[in-house]
Amino acid sequence: QVQLVESGGGLVQAGGSLRLSCAASVSIDSIYIMGWYRQAPGKQREWVAGITDHGSTTYTNSVKGRFTISRDNARNTMYLQMNSLKPEDTAVYYCNIPQSPSENDIWGHGTQVTVSS
Repeated sequence: QVQLVESGGGLVQAGGSLRLSCAASVSIDSIYIMGWYRQAPGKQREWVAGITDHGSTTYTNSVKGRFTISRDNARNTMYLQMNSLKPEDTAVYYCNIPQSPSENDIWGHGTQVTVSS
């Protein structure tokens, strides 16, 4: 069973930056797509960004131009560089590996990001 461990969250002022990491317990070479989600208090979990094994990336509109998703297959790690952070980016951030419809997606435990105004 693949395990994902996020790190890098914390408290930052608006306009600041953080870099999140998601370390996998197995090789991610053959994993087609990985992604980041976030869940703010009282809100549903939302998709933030995704990256394929070839490095193609996609982002939700609210983070385009500010966040950058990347992956290092040699280190079995995915990253989320977050710049120009806003208070509305405050959430628990989760990394995700989607599975087939008959299987549960793989999730990390999450890392808290808090942006103060």
